[in-house]
Amino acid sequence: MGPLRILVATAVPAERDAVAESLPPHCAAIAVGVGPAAAAAHTAAALARTPYDLVVSAGIGGGFQPDAPIGSLVLADEITVADLGAQTPDGFLPVTELGFGAVTHRPPASLVRDLAAACGAASGAVLTVSTVTGSAERAAELRRRHPRALAEAMEGFGVAEAAAAFALPVLEIRAISNAVGPRDRGAWRIGEALGALGGAFGKFAPVLESWKRHD
Repeated sequence: MGPLRILVATAVPAERDAVAESLPPHCAAIAVGVGPAAAAAHTAAALARTPYDLVVSAGIGGGFQPDAPIGSLVLADEITVADLGAQTPDGFLPVTELGFGAVTHRPPASLVRDLAAACGAASGAVLTVSTVTGSAERAAELRRRHPRALAEAMEGFGVAEAAAAFALPVLEIRAISNAVGPRDRGAWRIGEALGALGGAFGKFAPVLESWKRHD
């Protein structure tokens, strides 16, 4: 059995650089762009070029307060796209209720549990959105529809769709840089979140090695 080959997909180079130094050999971190479409396209292209065993969507994100405070880590036990569907007079319908596609990917439960314990992360749903939440009303609506949601970001579902196309397991980890809700750039802690993200990957190696041996 060879070493575990991991592809880490981030939105932007700053996130990529935060995790790259902590990755074990035979792994790669790439910046795939912002949003689910770019994330899916560029992750799929990378998977077509090089074989991997595991795909990870990683970066900073917004946290639903008070469950995911700024500076904390969230590991997704479900990766759910929150705005793929139809708006109706009775509210939002996910695309699955229209008879199409999927809206959720589920990472390996035992791996999520062990990694969360290793890095002190909370585990719960991470929502993928194409438009970042900017109001308390929108935050409340998302939490009402997804009561287990801890964080939102823009790439996880796209990365997961690419991983599924190649029959690969997927993870998503988010370091919380801001609260989901009214936009207050002055309250964002991007540097702190990037530091937490890099620190988490520094603790992953023993867990991932054990998972590879028993998978």
